[in-house]
Amino acid sequence: MVYVNTAEVYAEDLSSISAKSAIVYAPETGDILFEKNAYEKLPMASTTKIMSALIVLEQDDIDEKFVVDSQAIQTEGSSMGLKEGDKVSLRDLACGMLLPSGNDAANAAAVRVAGDVESFVDIMNQRAETYGLVNTHFVTPSGLDDYTDEHYSTAYDMALLASEAMKNQAFRDICGRSSIKLNFGDPPFDRWLTNSNKLLKRSDDITGVKTGFTDKAGRCLVSTCNRNGTELICVTLNASDDWNDHMKLYDRTFDFLSEQRIDSPFENIEVDVAGGTSDKVRCITESTSAVLLNGRASEITYKVYVSRFLYAPVEKNDEVGRVEYYYNDRKISEKPIIAAESVEFSHTDAEPSVFEYYWSKFKSLFECG
Repeated sequence: MVYVNTAEVYAEDLSSISAKSAIVYAPETGDILFEKNAYEKLPMASTTKIMSALIVLEQDDIDEKFVVDSQAIQTEGSSMGLKEGDKVSLRDLACGMLLPSGNDAANAAAVRVAGDVESFVDIMNQRAETYGLVNTHFVTPSGLDDYTDEHYSTAYDMALLASEAMKNQAFRDICGRSSIKLNFGDPPFDRWLTNSNKLLKRSDDITGVKTGFTDKAGRCLVSTCNRNGTELICVTLNASDDWNDHMKLYDRTFDFLSEQRIDSPFENIEVDVAGGTSDKVRCITESTSAVLLNGRASEITYKVYVSRFLYAPVEKNDEVGRVEYYYNDRKISEKPIIAAESVEFSHTDAEPSVFEYYWSKFKSLFECG
């Protein structure tokens, strides 16, 4: 897969980015619009909970209530306010992880899903391997890292993780909320949780994702921004001015993109017809468009899938195949191939079998004109 690194070209524009490591990533195309030390292994604090919450929200019966493990909720740092005996659901705990960044929620969810924290962490690392996060290793479900140097990731890996997480609609719905009302406790009662991601109130374009902070990791932030239907992911690790870093990066890198026309690979194509008034039918496909890095439409490749032959009758606008368009080895668009004309059934001959059709084609090769 080919990535575009524009960091050097625009270094003067973005030289004030405070982050030790940063990236702006286009998940639809795999393009990197900006990077700064994006492959350096660093602690990522509570952005870890992106993975934890995603795994939790993929479980069955996420709205079933249960009593939290009393030992699991005994943890330091940020909390969703769980107490011994509280009844919650996995969805509640995912909200507690993604909004107030509850370490109690992460541990309670880990025990519920896997039986103990260590087994849940094993699932996290297996999932990291599945997603291709080759420079990521988890030790805790919460991101607390004071006692270990083995809990780390990279800005690039965290962008890939955010891309996977945002495909989950429940995850997307929760992390995009500035606040949420839940009902839990012993006995349950209504309470509000507030999202620590201040970008959600700073811009209507922000759609997620997760904050993080420890003394070791510094301020960490993974966010997503959608403008005119195109979503980008920004990750900063160890950034003293992360809110401004993200908005500055979005304001600049969205300029690198534009909607570009992708012409059809052919104006028309002929497909053989069996048993019709014509032995061929002309077919067409429309051009399409995609949001790409400026000037990159020429790098599009395509694959054409069309029937070897059709049986008459063929109606105008019948779909007979498709064209798939690829960029960076990713399918970014698909268009149908349709019949541009009709071919009626020939009543003078019985409909040929497949064997008869190909036999007639074979014989024609030896006939003199």
